[in-house]
Amino acid sequence: MTSTEPMGRRERKKAATRKNISDVATKMFLDRGFDNVSIREIADAADVSPTTVFAHFPQKEALVFDEDDEQRERLVGAVRGRADGISINRALHDFYSTDVRTNVDEHGDDVTRIFMAFLNETPVLREYAARMWLRHEDALSDAIADELGLDAPTAEIRVYSRFVLQMLLLVNDADDQLGTLDAGFAMLESGWSPVEARLASARTDAR
Repeated sequence: MTSTEPMGRRERKKAATRKNISDVATKMFLDRGFDNVSIREIADAADVSPTTVFAHFPQKEALVFDEDDEQRERLVGAVRGRADGISINRALHDFYSTDVRTNVDEHGDDVTRIFMAFLNETPVLREYAARMWLRHEDALSDAIADELGLDAPTAEIRVYSRFVLQMLLLVNDADDQLGTLDAGFAMLESGWSPVEARLASARTDAR
């Protein structure tokens, strides 16, 4: 069994600085608009230098999305950590569903709507968010292949992974997010389940 080493003082300080910069920047963007806030203004408000801002965030768009690595790990964890008897499709559906419900519960409908409206009104952020999220295709495909006992993802696994990732972008734009989520995974179920069963069966036969 492996254990995660706790962060040292230096790492905790870096994480806290990064979060503070992102929180300050996001508030300023929401108040004034993404294009109307400069990196220097963000640095001054966060009490750091512009160099420190860029040390944590390689470009301005990244300031709004500071949890990319954590999101990838949680996505992969939904596949690898699912309970016995739970299909990959069901595990990913439940992972998305929990996230949608948590966002509403933690932030409230109004805050969620304000943030999504902000993203929708800022094309460069929408494009950046989509690009960053779709980068997880390889990680998700590899996790699924590994769970099915394959050395590498098949074309079907890669197609499925791309559909799953694209679905969240659609859900985020929907008025009825949970309804859209359920509809999307219901459609995937009929196409993916036979593939998962066939690949799993082939692994069993090969033993």
